[in-house]
Amino acid sequence: MPPMPPITRALLLINVAAFCIGIFMGPWFTRLLGLWPLGHGFLPWQVGTYAFLHGSLGHLFFNMLGLWMFGSELERLWGRQRFMQFYAASVLSAAGAQLLVTWLLGSMYPTVGASGGLFGLLLAYGMTYPNRTIVPLIPPIPMKAKVFVAIYGGLELLMGVTGSASGVAHFAHLGGMLGGFLMLRYWRGQSPFSGRRR
Repeated sequence: MPPMPPITRALLLINVAAFCIGIFMGPWFTRLLGLWPLGHGFLPWQVGTYAFLHGSLGHLFFNMLGLWMFGSELERLWGRQRFMQFYAASVLSAAGAQLLVTWLLGSMYPTVGASGGLFGLLLAYGMTYPNRTIVPLIPPIPMKAKVFVAIYGGLELLMGVTGSASGVAHFAHLGGMLGGFLMLRYWRGQSPFSGRRR
């Protein structure tokens, strides 16, 4: 197994450290760094800091597992700078989508977790290695990466529209995928962008 690339490793360590600090700091930590809805405790830096907080050990574990699985290979392919740009775009677009949805719904609850960035990486992995076979933990069935991405994206949209699994930021996940998709289009000079960026 190749060594974990530096940015992926740093993100993992920061997330784990933030989770540990949050245990000792208590609700104040989430109050300051979680992504709160507009008009209900929102502060500008929260569009980035929320992605380093997690609500439970299981939440942290599965997000970090996905970051390791998909982020490591994409960072080796793209290099540090592009990987950071892509991850940041996914996190920020996830925050934007969540802020819009919570504003429309009148929600007063914060959002935490790296899932928006992870879903961006998931989309990029499926677009970069569409025919590679992966075996997710749930369900443990071998499938091509493009199928896996399509299923997860479709489920997120369905659950977001129907309100299933309340407490999960489905539209933040979709926002992360959208931001990742637009970043890939930008790099390739494809619509809605013009001129090749490579």
